[in-house]
Amino acid sequence: MFLGPDDHRRGLGGEDRFLTAAGFAGPGVDVEIVDEDGRTLGPGRPGEVCVRGDQVFAGYRDDPDATAGARRDGWLRTGDIGVLAEDGLLAIVDRAKDIIVTGGENVASREVEDVIGGHPQVARVAVVGLADERWGEAVCAVVVARPDAGRDAGDLEAEILRLARSRLAGFKVPKRVVFVDDLPVNSSGKVVKADLRRQLVQPGGDRRRGTEG
Repeated sequence: MFLGPDDHRRGLGGEDRFLTAAGFAGPGVDVEIVDEDGRTLGPGRPGEVCVRGDQVFAGYRDDPDATAGARRDGWLRTGDIGVLAEDGLLAIVDRAKDIIVTGGENVASREVEDVIGGHPQVARVAVVGLADERWGEAVCAVVVARPDAGRDAGDLEAEILRLARSRLAGFKVPKRVVFVDDLPVNSSGKVVKADLRRQLVQPGGDRRRGTEG
């Protein structure tokens, strides 16, 4: 996927969708969006991004099971959730494994993170789904406050929830806000959400504060 010079100019000229897009398919590459059953979805509908082309890898070395899981009928299933516009512009929504299903609705963790991360006193945030008897999964925001936040955690929590309610649909607003000193990351600095979920459910783990939003 790529954006050409004219696409960048359009983005800087006010067409914001170009500023957040992955781009258009390169030469010799096919891209489609599919649902959980592998059925192709039309423009504007989110689903898993699949790509096909001569330069797409053939498979995992000495791991036929992993290869079979990643490739299907010549297509590579990327594990990314995206949306294709009518003109072929691809926008990535989230990783499939990070989509939260709460009350029958899908919530992209990245969308919630982008909103909460815009609060000036939030240093880092990760949003995950935690098992919940009522909702199936509850949206949980795990927040690292800036050292100079200078306010009670309860006050900051209330501000974060107000911000979320002002920018997000109700079902996307975190049901819980948890403050931690740091987030588990891998060698490239990306949050390891599997580790974070385990920490949140372990007795005596990193949970500092939780609330029903």
